[in-house]
Amino acid sequence: MKKLIGCIALLSVLLLSVGSYVIKKPQNATEKSRFLSYEVDPSLQKLDFYWKDPNNSNYRNFQNLKSILEKQNKELVFAMNGGMYNKDLSPQGLYIEKGQIKSKVDTTRNGYGNFYLQPNGIFYLTKNNQPIICTTEIFKFNENIKYATQSGPMLLINGEIHSKFRKGSSNVHIRNGVGILPNGNLLFAISKEKTNFYDFACYFKQKGCKNALYLDGFVSRIYLPSKEYYQLDGNFGVIIGETKEKE
Repeated sequence: MKKLIGCIALLSVLLLSVGSYVIKKPQNATEKSRFLSYEVDPSLQKLDFYWKDPNNSNYRNFQNLKSILEKQNKELVFAMNGGMYNKDLSPQGLYIEKGQIKSKVDTTRNGYGNFYLQPNGIFYLTKNNQPIICTTEIFKFNENIKYATQSGPMLLINGEIHSKFRKGSSNVHIRNGVGILPNGNLLFAISKEKTNFYDFACYFKQKGCKNALYLDGFVSRIYLPSKEYYQLDGNFGVIIGETKEKE
């Protein structure tokens, strides 16, 4: 009988220990991020904007871009859709590719849709690979711009969240955007689940970005083999991609 009582007591201690472990484990576990991000140093990594292929046809998606790059002995390292577009897949607003203006800046202030949620903005790279994100209102064209895409709304403006975003908003979608980190590198991010503008902007702010721009919504895709993301489908306009020479 004493042995039975002893066994029961030992079993109780073991169960309590297991119970304590089960309770504590979730508290110590790191919560998986709702966002997937990728950092790019434009001075070291080759970043380009793409719209039409050598045959003057829209790339449309990452699979088409990847296939054409492979014929040029290039490997697609990262890709993300790079802004909003019209029904014919032409860029909505400003688009500059290799120094050439392909689409003019849109200064309309009372249009419909996210693009016109003022202030909207422009993300551009200079010919010496310096990234800049600014509001459309203060943007000034210069011949030193290599690539540019206009979109909207701005997510962060000088470290502040867009004044029209509301915490807890039910306006949720998959979203992608770009910001500039304190070290001067670019932070590209896409939500893994539907999110509102406020939470998306908060993500960039938490990373230390001062300025960040929303690129697009439910059509958003990312190609990032290093993190096992292969979203090669889609049908959209401008693509931003990083490449390297094949070994």
